[in-house]
Amino acid sequence: MAWTVLVLSGVLEAVWASALSASEGFKRKGPTALFAAALTLSMAGLAWSMTALPTGTAYAVWVGVGATLTVLWGILTGRERADWSRLLLLVLLVGSIVGLKAVS
Repeated sequence: MAWTVLVLSGVLEAVWASALSASEGFKRKGPTALFAAALTLSMAGLAWSMTALPTGTAYAVWVGVGATLTVLWGILTGRERADWSRLLLLVLLVGSIVGLKAVS
């Protein structure tokens, strides 16, 4: 259960990071509200997961999931470029996350 909550918290990290960008410095109310809600839920899930998982592993997985999804969202929306080197690095990042799960 802790792993499921942790991965969902990582997804919410990508949501709040994207909403933060869309808020344009907290000037837009909708993205700002989404940012606040996603941040709160993401942090709560991370904190709860850390009661059952090692802190370093939990934090690395949380950041890795969030960073991967944030980059993919940027690519899908056309705000970031997709090239082979960037995609390869994302595959390595996901592989590292899976590796941490495998050894935990």
